[in-house]
Amino acid sequence: MSQPEERTEHEPSEEIDPIWTSSRTARQIYALGEVERDIGRLLSLAASSVSLLTLPQTDELDDSLPQGEERSEQFVLEVSEYFERLDSIQVAVRSSLAHIRQSRIAPSAINAPPPGFVPPSLGVTIPMDGTGAGEVSMGLQEERVGRDAWMGILNALRRLKAAQEQEELAHMDDSRCRGVDMDTRE
Repeated sequence: MSQPEERTEHEPSEEIDPIWTSSRTARQIYALGEVERDIGRLLSLAASSVSLLTLPQTDELDDSLPQGEERSEQFVLEVSEYFERLDSIQVAVRSSLAHIRQSRIAPSAINAPPPGFVPPSLGVTIPMDGTGAGEVSMGLQEERVGRDAWMGILNALRRLKAAQEQEELAHMDDSRCRGVDMDTRE
């Protein structure tokens, strides 16, 4: 292990929230989150391994890459960790697939999206053009909240309009009754 803050398969980096241990499904979701982190670390290990394979003459001045035999030893450590991570990712993915099979989830629920499909974001995103003038897209939850707010406004306006119409009808009936009463008095 090249860095002291790295976690191993048996040592979690932080204490697990009890919600993630409440059910088998929650544990599987947590494990997939760990796989996601491991994939990031895997890519980092691949990058550093490739940089260790380069000739020392091509190193930048600010690179802190070892020299000589230390470079070979560091490469062996990085590659060993790479394959350990790759193996743990493979085991976790297989475990998740076994869980899906055991749960008998319908294949239609987990089919891959069509080619070119761009999933919606889970939250508000940064404007695309960098000037701040671009349109900000919202995630599914934000879209639902916005939709519900507009539906509430529409319903309130409809009730207000109906109340105004009833008031006008009542006012017109009152004025007709007064007009008829005035005509009968004469």
